[in-house]
Amino acid sequence: MSEPIVVGTDGSVESDRAVEWAAAEAVLYRRPLRIVHAVESWPFKAPLFAPPEKAERLSRVGNALVEAAEARVRERWPDLETATAVVAEDTQDALREQSEDAFELVLGSRGRGGFTSLLLGSTSLRVASRSTVPVVIVRGDVTGGGDVVAGIDLRQGTDAVLDYAFTAAALRGARLRIVHAWQMPTTLIDAGYTAEDEQATGRELRDRMLAAYEPHRRGHPRVEVVDEVVLKHPVTALTGPSRDARLLVAGAHERRWNAPRLGSTNHGVIHHAQCPVAVVPPR
Repeated sequence: MSEPIVVGTDGSVESDRAVEWAAAEAVLYRRPLRIVHAVESWPFKAPLFAPPEKAERLSRVGNALVEAAEARVRERWPDLETATAVVAEDTQDALREQSEDAFELVLGSRGRGGFTSLLLGSTSLRVASRSTVPVVIVRGDVTGGGDVVAGIDLRQGTDAVLDYAFTAAALRGARLRIVHAWQMPTTLIDAGYTAEDEQATGRELRDRMLAAYEPHRRGHPRVEVVDEVVLKHPVTALTGPSRDARLLVAGAHERRWNAPRLGSTNHGVIHHAQCPVAVVPPR
């Protein structure tokens, strides 16, 4: 398969973990790996003020970073097709451009320079919110087993998230846990919503969940599936299972001019999950 797995690196410990995770992912999916480093020229944006020696030094450092990362990958996976790129561009623009033809983009949970802390928002969150390919944020335990957990929103399209999650579970030989969380509006509580009403809503949502993932299960008959419809805040419902999961899959929103694609739930999940998080854009 020609679509590569692209990973960003800045030489930090977290980005080194991301490169290792991306390389293992590339082997798993039988795809090439592309290691990218962005050389940001700020504050020397204007050519008039850009010292040639500064640009040359940044370029040398960038090339050394990706060459070192590639050497570590080749030492462990000598047969993996690996390429590198050093791009003189803003980090988010460089990553977006380099991943346009990718299967997925992998980033560390923290970084330095252009990869400033994901936990504080910054570049990685902006990349995930705008990417047209899945973005994986590598954090937490990346070596353990456990389920692949997929959080779905039945008010949104679920096919992209479920397709990614079923494939990930199948290739890993993992169980897939599908979670839909809902909350009771205060207006319903004020109107006298009863426990029987809550149970009826839960049954209806579970029927809708089964209808959503059944076609994907037929395509992956060997994947064991468990499903949960829970009356919880979505961030709590997803970050709880992430403690024992090997991957958490969530969906980005449809692109709208007046609404962020990640949304508050995905922001919360990325901040608090304890395993790698894949944010999958809608089809």
